[in-house]
Amino acid sequence: MPASPQELFAYLDGLGIAHRTVNHPPVFTVEEARTLRGALACGHTKNLFLRDKKGALYLVVAPEDAAIELKSLHRVVGASGRFSFGSAELLRETLGVEPGSVTPFAAINDQAGRVMVVLDAAMMTHDVLNFHPLVNPGTTTISREGLLKFLEATGHRARIEAVSVPPA
Repeated sequence: MPASPQELFAYLDGLGIAHRTVNHPPVFTVEEARTLRGALACGHTKNLFLRDKKGALYLVVAPEDAAIELKSLHRVVGASGRFSFGSAELLRETLGVEPGSVTPFAAINDQAGRVMVVLDAAMMTHDVLNFHPLVNPGTTTISREGLLKFLEATGHRARIEAVSVPPA
């Protein structure tokens, strides 16, 4: 069974990582999230679940407004051939979340370590970041350092790469 938001929060607490969660109606897109964010400041993100030609899996996390060139992204991260989006079934199987709820917190469910987490360098300039807490009717705020500590604790040494093109 995939972890629940409450299990995620307990895991973060056990690691001594400060976090705050705001509940809101479910949001499935960056545009929907913008309308509901209220007082949540700092780094808002988008998360792409991708697979390369050889089936290696990647979770790419970037600022919500950043452009990502999927045609060349595989070269930036050293993947085998161009990326395609991972299926909803593969997302559930590896990260234990539904489409619209993709988050780096889902690394807690990838105990086999199948997914490489790639954090965009531009996103990592923010001191505080916001992600879904495994489901999309909420947003959890965590520090940049807390995110890295969490990922390391789950066995996912995140790669920080310049994967996005700044907005024009």
